Amino acid sequence: MTRISPDFQRHEFACHCGCGFDTIDARTLEIVQAVRDHFGVPVTVNSGCRCPAHNRRIGGATHSQHLLGRATDIAVAGVAPDTVHAWIDAHFPEASLGRYATFTHVDTRTDGPARWNG
Repeated sequence: MTRISPDFQRHEFACHCGCGFDTIDARTLEIVQAVRDHFGVPVTVNSGCRCPAHNRRIGGATHSQHLLGRATDIAVAGVAPDTVHAWIDAHFPEASLGRYATFTHVDTRTDGPARWNG
């Protein structure tokens, strides 16, 4: 297993189809690690990198930042997604954020930041 930050390994960001796409953007990783450092509890990566075939299969957006390895959907143990969203927004205003019932989407698109509710 390849550790890419103090609390994350490369495989956690890999495409779920098994194609091998697992290269997450450094700034995206930095934000996710900062979330882990701040809240001090495990952060689960629900979805990181996605190849085009997997993205289509799950109904992802056509131009999803997951396709570029610049996005991740995270759940923070015992912390509401609204709280995670608010903390990232306050500390990383350049990040794009999606608020969902069970996770928070964060990405580092170049034409952002964008905000939405899922």
